[in-house]
Amino acid sequence: MLLRGLSWLVLCQLLGTVLNVLLLPMLPGPIIGMLLLFVFLMLRGEVGESLSIASSSLLKYLPLILVPPAVGVMVYASDIAADFWAVVGALVLSLLLSLAFAGWLMQKLIERQQRREDA
Repeated sequence: MLLRGLSWLVLCQLLGTVLNVLLLPMLPGPIIGMLLLFVFLMLRGEVGESLSIASSSLLKYLPLILVPPAVGVMVYASDIAADFWAVVGALVLSLLLSLAFAGWLMQKLIERQQRREDA
């Protein structure tokens, strides 16, 4: 079961990499693969047991993904400190834009749900 789920995950990443090389060089292959997996799961309507087991076993190692960014912050701490206000400005601006977009999207989804209930 675990091997079948891991095979599906690797296959989606491989297909994403192929699409990246052939058609979409602006998106990373693993991101395309993740979108392919998402579309596959949406069409299927459920997550299979093998994929669920594989993703659960990989989820235990998720904190290891945070190690390289933490090392990068420590290595480039002086550069980050030199551009502190630019970094803070970019973070605040991205936060505000994300909050505004999330609020707008939530309002549109609420309106769509109300129209469905009224119809």
